[in-house]
Amino acid sequence: MFGIPNKAVATKGNVQTHVKARWGRVLALGAMLLLSLLILVFQDQLQRFRTYGYVGLFVITLLSNATVIFPAPSMVLPLTMATVLNPWAVAVIAAAGAALGELSGYLAGFTGKAFIEDYRLYQRVRGWMARHGEVVIFILAALPVPIFDLAGIIAGATRIPILRFLAWTFAGKLVKMLGITVFGHLMGSWLEWL
Repeated sequence: MFGIPNKAVATKGNVQTHVKARWGRVLALGAMLLLSLLILVFQDQLQRFRTYGYVGLFVITLLSNATVIFPAPSMVLPLTMATVLNPWAVAVIAAAGAALGELSGYLAGFTGKAFIEDYRLYQRVRGWMARHGEVVIFILAALPVPIFDLAGIIAGATRIPILRFLAWTFAGKLVKMLGITVFGHLMGSWLEWL
């Protein structure tokens, strides 16, 4: 009754607990979506952090990866920062910010997986993760594709340990950021040569 696991007998206590848990999930998912929307709305103001170098880079990549469902650009800043700062440091800092920002998707899945379980893409990515495990997190984090939020949501929904999720996400984001920053650095060097 009411989706209580194992078809337990519905007592007043376990129904109230289930209802509270459901509302907690709804509120957490709503908060994540609101945060995503606010980040998109105030994106121009966030760009002011650029002047703060590595700290600004970390904050902006963290916030732009904290959006759930709504994609926010997170690759342009490391690309441009690598032309003026150490590209290796830019890659590591951007990857750390990006990995921590992706916790929003993980938490959305941990608290509210029922909201997206019926979508085909969710089922496809979940199938990949069931067959190949955390390697899917690494691959999706390394690729410049906007579906990584689904991997985070699924990781949270399937209760992959948070530190394992962060480690695989960081490793994948580091590969992506290294590619971006090396390209940015080479492009900057080439433009100086001209």
